[in-house]
Amino acid sequence: MGKSKSVAFDRDQHMLILPNGESRTGVDSSDFLLHWDDLKGMLPTELKEALRRALDGDEVVINVTHDDRVEEDYSIAEPVSIKLSAGQLVVSVGLATDAVGNEEEATAVFTPLLTPYLKRQRASVSKIEMDPYSYHPLVWDIEILCSPRGRDVTDLFQIGEGALAPLQAFESGELTRETTLDLLRSGNASVLIGQEEGHWLDVKSAHYNLQSSSGKISIAQAVARFANAEHGGIVVVGMRAKKVPGGETISSICPVPVDGRTLRSYQTAIEQHLYPPPDYLDIETVPADGGQLVILHIPPQPEEHKPFLVHGAIVDGKIEGAFISIVRRRGESSIPITAPAVHATMAAGRALLRRGELPKEPKGQH
Repeated sequence: MGKSKSVAFDRDQHMLILPNGESRTGVDSSDFLLHWDDLKGMLPTELKEALRRALDGDEVVINVTHDDRVEEDYSIAEPVSIKLSAGQLVVSVGLATDAVGNEEEATAVFTPLLTPYLKRQRASVSKIEMDPYSYHPLVWDIEILCSPRGRDVTDLFQIGEGALAPLQAFESGELTRETTLDLLRSGNASVLIGQEEGHWLDVKSAHYNLQSSSGKISIAQAVARFANAEHGGIVVVGMRAKKVPGGETISSICPVPVDGRTLRSYQTAIEQHLYPPPDYLDIETVPADGGQLVILHIPPQPEEHKPFLVHGAIVDGKIEGAFISIVRRRGESSIPITAPAVHATMAAGRALLRRGELPKEPKGQH
């Protein structure tokens, strides 16, 4: 007997047959609803074959629900679906927005917005269409073609869910560190205008002066603030912020000059003044308003690597090259790590080395 398929289609019953023997009946000839757990181990190539057998029109759609019961009349489908469209198995992402008014404009906006993320996922936008029956807001269907190699259908849905993040950030302006990075890389820095600086985002209107010791220490401290923080962060060079009650908001884009030595200068300054080197630190340039921005992306760092130390400090406007500074981010301001906190970390490390256990806290301390 041959190996059973991860999904098959029964023409007589018009059902998708799962490996566990359960079946899913389509609401009509072109629409099926599956539970999220049904997708585990389901191979894209075998789903494509099954949907070809089910095809009775232009396309077949697989909707997915997390509801405990899979019932067409009660279950709520996710905004991501799988389609057999024009002979291709694609991920379909739905977005309701009036920010774009026609398909040409939608393609010009959404494709570069999604490309940085999709490229990392071995995927690409294949088609963007407007639902002809939608009206204020318009509903857009973005089809994504994914490489099936080494993936199951769960992976394809997760790629679609990841694509929703930059699309929804574009629509709502609600940003995370990850979606902000995708927006910047896709040339959509203007979406950040009006956003607050905060615990994971800092902007600077001009380059750090990396010819001076103060500039080198300043860029090392900027990276250290986010490396010592819980959630990492992004430093953007080439955007201006203005003070508002309660903090600062990004007010404009002011691209900075970039040449072949720019990124290396930043990297060298950080290497010379920051210890240990942060894991997976990215320094790159991205296009914006006809010029370039410099982005420094600091992912969350392992706790055992903290605190990150800056060799050198600026005290009352003077450079103290022999000092060690330790800073971290809180809100949009930077605060030093206190001497007791540094001492506690050092004492814990020495105790672990000497006795193989952490020191006990004195009674009454928490």
